[in-house]
Amino acid sequence: MNRQYQMSQLEYQGLLKVASEQVPFGIYAVEKKDYAELRCDKCKSITQLKDLTRKFKAQGFKVLANGR
Repeated sequence: MNRQYQMSQLEYQGLLKVASEQVPFGIYAVEKKDYAELRCDKCKSITQLKDLTRKFKAQGFKVLANGR
């Protein structure tokens, strides 16, 4: 069920705030140029979070995550 939405930067920033609250420890969004993807990747350890972050960065994404 993939859906794409267009929204203003202000609407996106509000959505990011809500997404960050839903993922207390993990990745909640990735961004690349004019593309952003909301995620809900919950991690169990700092090592898992770092590994997942490295994988997205290797693909050219900016990673938005909550850590300890």
